[in-house]
Amino acid sequence: MAPTSIVFFLLLLSPAAYAATRYDVGGTGGWNTGVNYDDWAGNQKFVVGDSLVFNYDATHSVEEVTENDYKNCNKGSPISTQSNSPTTIALTAVGTRYFICARSNHCEQGMKLEVDVEAAAAGGGGPPSSTPATPGGAPPSTNTPAAAVTPPPAGYNGAASSSRGGVVVGLAIGLVVVLGLRG
Repeated sequence: MAPTSIVFFLLLLSPAAYAATRYDVGGTGGWNTGVNYDDWAGNQKFVVGDSLVFNYDATHSVEEVTENDYKNCNKGSPISTQSNSPTTIALTAVGTRYFICARSNHCEQGMKLEVDVEAAAAGGGGPPSSTPATPGGAPPSTNTPAAAVTPPPAGYNGAASSSRGGVVVGLAIGLVVVLGLRG
């Protein structure tokens, strides 16, 4: 009976690993001028473990900046700079993160993104909500790498993809395994 309980417990924990979502910044518009990033971000719920994928051409860049630099489109002291598309940013901590395009006057044209990252809740999902900005507008952590560049998976169509549905699959598999061990 003890091995069955251990297997069941591990299977219950395993769906949490499926909860990450990859968000294609700007949806089909990508990281480009002419996209309303306030509207786009307002329709998402970002949690720790998710990632942002910035798709752009050589005329753009992705800079993570402080809240003050974001508000003023100040390009002089970025936290990090990326210029190779696609750029993937892992959301590793609760707090608000700020991104701009530092090329030409793109930030002034609205090419900037504020992302409120919430703690991942058990089971995931839920309606969008906001998290207060961190004091002084600093990013949540400067010890964590700000960006990792990875290519999108094969067949990636640019929409936010989620494995939260894997929770149901994980539970179904767990039930089958437990019933198989008992019978």
